[in-house]
Amino acid sequence: MKTQIPAHTGTGQHQLLKSWVLAVFTLLFVLFGTNAQAARIKEIASIEGVRSNQLTGFGLIVGLDGTGDQTTQMPYTTQGLSNYMRQLGMTLPAAQLSQLQMKNVAAVLVTAQLPAFARPGQTLDINVSSVGNAKSLKGGTLIATPLKGADGEVYAMAQGNLIVAGAGASSGGSKVTVNHLSVGRIPDGAQVERAVPTSLLEGNSISLSLNASDFQTARKVAAVVNQHFGAGIAMALDGRTVQVQAPAGPNERISFIAEMEELPVEASIQAARVIINARTGSIVLNQAVSLGSCAIAHGNLSISISSTPSVSQPNALSGGQTTVTEKANIDIKAEPGKLIQIPASAQLADVVKALNSLGATPQDLLAILQAIKSAGALNAELEVI
Repeated sequence: MKTQIPAHTGTGQHQLLKSWVLAVFTLLFVLFGTNAQAARIKEIASIEGVRSNQLTGFGLIVGLDGTGDQTTQMPYTTQGLSNYMRQLGMTLPAAQLSQLQMKNVAAVLVTAQLPAFARPGQTLDINVSSVGNAKSLKGGTLIATPLKGADGEVYAMAQGNLIVAGAGASSGGSKVTVNHLSVGRIPDGAQVERAVPTSLLEGNSISLSLNASDFQTARKVAAVVNQHFGAGIAMALDGRTVQVQAPAGPNERISFIAEMEELPVEASIQAARVIINARTGSIVLNQAVSLGSCAIAHGNLSISISSTPSVSQPNALSGGQTTVTEKANIDIKAEPGKLIQIPASAQLADVVKALNSLGATPQDLLAILQAIKSAGALNAELEVI
């Protein structure tokens, strides 16, 4: 007996394709779904004591094309150059110093970041900013400038040709400037002279400092470390610090830290927060913000005051004087506010859609959000910056 195999219909092929796509997405979810909201420890925490340090110094820019400081108004430029020349064995009388016109010299402050574990001989990028009334630092050269830390010790020496990302021209009282001409940068413009001691290899433990204070995240970090290295290795001290027992040997401790920083930690649900910038009217909401059901009526009130001068002319032969008086007109206009019911919204997209339905400006939303918060319908913390 001959058996005939039925051909697949179009509907059958479509169902087969849907089943295959569903299987692929299920497999991807199983493989990657658990790590979709996971972050490595190195992304949410840092090793306590391993940080950069701020360096700063006072220097002089030379070689300017007549765009330097006006020394009659900036005496410290003359004093700085005098101190520098004295170090080179040249001393000028005070009478001659007061007569110097150093239009090609500008006083500047030099700043740099000294990264952790920086060693003598390594180079740093530096920023140079004018502290006087120099018109432009373009084309200038920074002479040797010691960069000091908060303890007053010199940790780097800076020198080099300045790069200014700007241009300017002036003629006949007109002036055109593109970007800032009083700020520049020197790549690899400083050389490290002294290393900053670190406590990374001291003691029998290290401390992880979380980027944001959160007890749930601290608990999860400690649990992940204990699960990977063994119970009792990590202990959460508070919402921001996790203490971890580490090997004593330098090589073993570095290997331990490198392995620990790669451990994935499931991200905690963020606290609901609304950030309001009162100066710019910017409003930022995170994913955890939700709204309760409420009703809102918001109207605009405008007050306009105008003044019209009027002339009072006396009659002929009356001996009076002509006077000018002001006639003030005050207009108060209040636009009616329509009562709008806002439904409960649990998702950020629904919250944004509900706020947009009000048709209010960002400045109006500042007042509306504060009122909703006071009414208990905004499940979030308001922070004004």
